Amino acid sequence: MPNLPFMITPNPQEHHSEHHRIHRSGWLRAAVLGANDGIVSVASLILGVAAANATRGSIILAGTAGLVAGAMSMAAGEYVSVKSQEDTERADLDLEREALATNREEEEQELADIYRKRGLDEQLAAQVAHQLMKHDALAAHARDEIGITEELSARPLQAALYSAAAFSMGAAMPVLTAAVVSSRIIIWVVPALAIVLLGALGALAARTGGAPPFRAAIRLCFWGSFAMGLTALVGRLFGIAA
Repeated sequence: MPNLPFMITPNPQEHHSEHHRIHRSGWLRAAVLGANDGIVSVASLILGVAAANATRGSIILAGTAGLVAGAMSMAAGEYVSVKSQEDTERADLDLEREALATNREEEEQELADIYRKRGLDEQLAAQVAHQLMKHDALAAHARDEIGITEELSARPLQAALYSAAAFSMGAAMPVLTAAVVSSRIIIWVVPALAIVLLGALGALAARTGGAPPFRAAIRLCFWGSFAMGLTALVGRLFGIAA
């Protein structure tokens, strides 16, 4: 059959490729959470202190202290949380390893039952289970029975470092802003910059994860504005009371 002008001759080297993003979920969650907390908490802290008519030095000191304390708190919190997840995964894998050592045939049948429930016929399910057990029995059970995969497994140090670094970068912006702008306009410039940063962060995180960016940006801006407004109100009330 001749090649017509409007026909495309397929290239045998071309192949369909899908770029999934689930492998980014661990570090993306830690980075977004850290940066968001850094911006919101330190900007809110600066606004609260500024609304209480504090001096520039007090405002910058409060913001810097919030940056350091927050970064350490985020790192410790992420590490403890993800470490607990890792310990649970390790305990489940130990149980599975023991079961494979003592009841291998039952474990293979259990794996076949999982594949049968997913739609394979009985013979094919048994063949798949047998082949996977020969290749790497523990990995097969970890993935298909327990739900532990390499991409989504817990990484405590990675989560802690990403959280601390992201918090510090987010928190540095309101602190630097408070240090360079006039003390009379800190209470206006800091929240404005924070809202812009939150919108950009939400859009970037959503785009990286494959989600709609506009909705994520609006969500972060709304809750960030609410937190900063409430903190400024508290600062103003205590400033008047003092």
